[in-house]
Amino acid sequence: MTKYIFVTGGVVSSLGKGIASASIGRLLESRGLKVTIAKFDPYLNVDPGTMSPYQHGEVFVLEDGAETDLDLGHYERFLSVKLTRNNNVTSGKIYNTVISKERRGDYLGKTVQVVPHITNEIKEFIYKVANQNEFDVCIVEVGGTIGDIESLPFLEAIRQFRFDVGKDNTLNVHLTLVPYIAAAGELKTKPTQKTVAELRAIGIQPDIILCRTEKSLNEDIRSKISLFCNVEPEAVFEAKDVSSIYEVPLMFEAEKLDEFIVKKLKLKSKKLDLAKWGHFVQNVYHPKKEVEIALAGKYVDLHDAYKSIGESFVHAGVANQTKVRLRWVDSELVEKIGAKAMLKGISGILVPGGFGDRGIEGKIQVINYARTHKIPFFGICLGMQCAVIEFSRNVLGLKQANSGEFNQNTPDEVISMMSDQLKIQGMGGTMRLGTYPCKVEKGTKTYHAYKQTLINERHRHRYEFNNNYRDRVKAKGMKLSGLSPDGNLVEMIELANHPWFVGVQFHPELKSRPLNPHPLFREFVKAAAHYGHKNLKKQ
Repeated sequence: MTKYIFVTGGVVSSLGKGIASASIGRLLESRGLKVTIAKFDPYLNVDPGTMSPYQHGEVFVLEDGAETDLDLGHYERFLSVKLTRNNNVTSGKIYNTVISKERRGDYLGKTVQVVPHITNEIKEFIYKVANQNEFDVCIVEVGGTIGDIESLPFLEAIRQFRFDVGKDNTLNVHLTLVPYIAAAGELKTKPTQKTVAELRAIGIQPDIILCRTEKSLNEDIRSKISLFCNVEPEAVFEAKDVSSIYEVPLMFEAEKLDEFIVKKLKLKSKKLDLAKWGHFVQNVYHPKKEVEIALAGKYVDLHDAYKSIGESFVHAGVANQTKVRLRWVDSELVEKIGAKAMLKGISGILVPGGFGDRGIEGKIQVINYARTHKIPFFGICLGMQCAVIEFSRNVLGLKQANSGEFNQNTPDEVISMMSDQLKIQGMGGTMRLGTYPCKVEKGTKTYHAYKQTLINERHRHRYEFNNNYRDRVKAKGMKLSGLSPDGNLVEMIELANHPWFVGVQFHPELKSRPLNPHPLFREFVKAAAHYGHKNLKKQ
């Protein structure tokens, strides 16, 4: 029978429930267990696809095209499982499903209520996640903070769930804050006591308390939390601040958290093997060289908007024994003071995806600087589209070239809306989403990276390269190095007379993993490190 681990959080948000959940999954998977994981978000949006990055950070797109919470990115990076749209559930999704059933008459005239109809639907999603592939363990992270009114239906559902499947088959993990008060020189347990009391008041008794702290917990602190929170002393675990999120599973291993979970759930598992993971973390902390790469975007004050890109650079850095330092370049500021002032001493430039015309001209200036100064460049989704606009303006001489997204009256719409998007009216879940194949041209830099002619990558866009301009850009040295199998969509571009200038319509950052870095990020970092070693001393 599948065992279930529910992860909740208390005191404040942003404690790291996603990383804690993913780390527990990593530990159990490293013991030979088959693990899946899900995120339940209490907001009323059906998914985060229509939300601003300022509200929610990046949108992580799954293989099946689901637009999900960024924590699912952590889940896929820490575990080997491929997640589906069932692995991210929101209040909006639950209520939408229940209301649709009510309108069809599925409830046979009953009064539809939060309990049992909403809670039953939540439990059905838990079963869907667990039964997709006969998993040994299903981890469910409940978003929000204990005390939030929005998360109450989810908490009630997991309270009921323990009775449905039996106490021996569920484990409640509560992540809480144990703050250090510098003036008093003490760690304080009262916030933890309060949040656990609130959790117990709604009928959920934690089996494990993870204490997020900047200072180590002594035995007195552990005993106090044990006494006031009604858990055994061995169930109080330290979740100390670390420099790299990838160290968290190793920290939990040192605390013997995996042993406690296996014992509590009576799981039959192999001996823990984190050797490769440990080797990766060692290389994160002890690189042989450094390289500085500029990320030019409009959300540079909010790093979560580019979370997967940042992690992809960590993975690619380890593959190259290189620490990647990111210089966050505000593309709006570039429009005011110019690219040269903000890019001096840089070894590589990445322009990420995005929507809207804010900061676009700054991105185009940055790309022009990368092209003309022969600095390694990587454009992702909108970044590729901006590279095409820059090339069209400054190489083809089409001075008004633009995207239809930014200027519908441009005489040279080199980037246009995809034909199948023209009649779509709704915003949510209507873009070209999920995994699509791409044919890679042999002899190109992208083929050198992938070492294969057919790849599959994840997408999230409405606009594409306008095929009417194919011949003109090719004649001036732009290679269309990747096309959709039917030849209709330009998936990748690169420049023939440049050390490393690549643009892709898809999002490679979504498939990069710690032990398997994405080939394009790996080669980009390699090119940037080579450029820095060869050229920066001359500047």
